[in-house]
Amino acid sequence: MAQVTIYMDNNLEKKIKELALGAGVSISKFISSALEQKVNNNWNPETAKLEGSRNEFITLEEIRASDAQDACRETL
Repeated sequence: MAQVTIYMDNNLEKKIKELALGAGVSISKFISSALEQKVNNNWNPETAKLEGSRNEFITLEEIRASDAQDACRETL
């Protein structure tokens, strides 16, 4: 397995540590999973579990290419 050294600012490091702790994984595993999802363009397992009755997710490219408009916001 390859080892990689990365440099990041302290704020990003803090956020990654918090997210990894919350996910119950090591920082290395958290970053590796995030990169794998980005490279493979997949939904993360937690999101996939929420999907429910559909057999397949729409791809991120299909979502990004969509001309759908956001719903109008209610005025406060």
